Amino acid sequence: MASVKEAKSPGRTSTRQSKSKSRSRSRSRSRSRSRGRTSSATRKRKPTTSKPKQEKMEPNSPARAKARTPERAATPTRKSARLQNQSLAPEERKPVEFEASLEEEKRVSRTKKTEFGGAVGAFFMILGLPLLVYFLNFVCAKNKCKPVLPVVPLDWRSYFDIQAAAIYLGWMAFQAVLYMLPIGPVVLGQPLRSGQRLQYRCNGFISLCISLVAFGAAVYLKLPVGIVLQKFTQLITTGILFSFVVSVILYVQARRGPNNKLAPGGNTGNVLYDFFIGHELNPRVGSFDLKFFCELRPGLIGWLMLNLVMLTEKYNKEGAFPPALTMVVVFQALYVADALWFENAILTTMDIIHDGFGFMLVFGDLVWVPFLYCLQTRFLSLYSVKMEWYCLVFIGILNLIGYYIFRGSNSQKNEFRKNPYNPALAHLETIPTSSGKCLLVSGWWGLCRKPNYLGDILMATAWSLSCGFSTPVVYFYPVYFTILLIHREYRDSEQCQKKYKASWDRYCERVKYRIFPYIY
Repeated sequence: MASVKEAKSPGRTSTRQSKSKSRSRSRSRSRSRSRGRTSSATRKRKPTTSKPKQEKMEPNSPARAKARTPERAATPTRKSARLQNQSLAPEERKPVEFEASLEEEKRVSRTKKTEFGGAVGAFFMILGLPLLVYFLNFVCAKNKCKPVLPVVPLDWRSYFDIQAAAIYLGWMAFQAVLYMLPIGPVVLGQPLRSGQRLQYRCNGFISLCISLVAFGAAVYLKLPVGIVLQKFTQLITTGILFSFVVSVILYVQARRGPNNKLAPGGNTGNVLYDFFIGHELNPRVGSFDLKFFCELRPGLIGWLMLNLVMLTEKYNKEGAFPPALTMVVVFQALYVADALWFENAILTTMDIIHDGFGFMLVFGDLVWVPFLYCLQTRFLSLYSVKMEWYCLVFIGILNLIGYYIFRGSNSQKNEFRKNPYNPALAHLETIPTSSGKCLLVSGWWGLCRKPNYLGDILMATAWSLSCGFSTPVVYFYPVYFTILLIHREYRDSEQCQKKYKASWDRYCERVKYRIFPYIY
């Protein structure tokens, strides 16, 4: 700006000229604050032969601001840098280096390693898991409960019913309304690839309490709650169809959405596998998180509601609460209440952090959990099992030991993740990692790598022992659950190996056993 005014009237020595010079000095000091930049006053200029006419600028005009702002070197695009290189002589050309843009850093790369047998395994699981749910419920029927080929009904009305569909969808809507209630704490999830942390409304325990009150009111008003047992198979069919529809919608939406929202384990490019494992990590409708909602709400609370219906119907027939059935219902109610009381703990699990929300989790949450986890209570409601009191005491103690290990280890882990410097945890030994986190190697987590899994398996075993030994069908749950948890531990170990590397090797040397101390 000073040079412009000086060129306009070079021969004048007026006050106007002195003001111009003072402004020039002021601007020169301002520019000198930036390192590596040279003041415009020290740059050599070519002598001008003519005096271009300049318009007077207002003090706060955009043109004056533009003139005051030093020009920045534009970051070359790949195309412009390539063209610039081509304009130079071959010996003067240099390779152009580019920094990854923020958008490129957020992108989810293609999944290279698949699980569950890849696309072939996904195909058989999509077909086989619903059939297995039908099979186990047909096997354990009123007439017998043996692992033999059941008599399968051929009438389509035995599989689908409008009333059953209305009950199932109404239950889903009821839980969705409870989920959206503006009550309960809002908790931040784990950081995503973009650094963002999603918010979650944790009011699951409140939803459980409201559901229990609603069930009690239905029983008091003598509503026909037993209809869910009469239409049990039709409810299963509705759940399966609902799971397929939701999974298809989720996959289509994920294909249309941005890449940085995809799940790192469900981006193979294979439609069948990504549909099964889950293509998008955290699908949401506004603030309504679909995966977080389905993980603990409709299926887990629905499992408890089915148990209570069976217990109520048994009481109405016999006029008393059978000890074995009552004990299993109480144990499983404690398990459900614990999961919902500590609902925010699920935000650190593999299901939320790593797995996408596809058919595997949708079907598992909405069909597998409510209609298979109640297998023991369904058997005990159909068949009278008499057991000596000391056997019931032993089973009760086994369940309490399992719960003590399960809750103690989970609480210790959650408290350590919240605040590693908690004075109450100062006695615990840890192994530091390159990521800044520490791995627990004492307390519950020095016993084995997954003590919470050990407690889970002990509780599952206690539930089945309450059914006696007349049929192996009721032991499906602890056998399946043990296999599932062993596989989950293996998957989690692989993730930790990639993340912590040498620190994880040191951890495995220190904590040798995976789930069962001195066994596995």
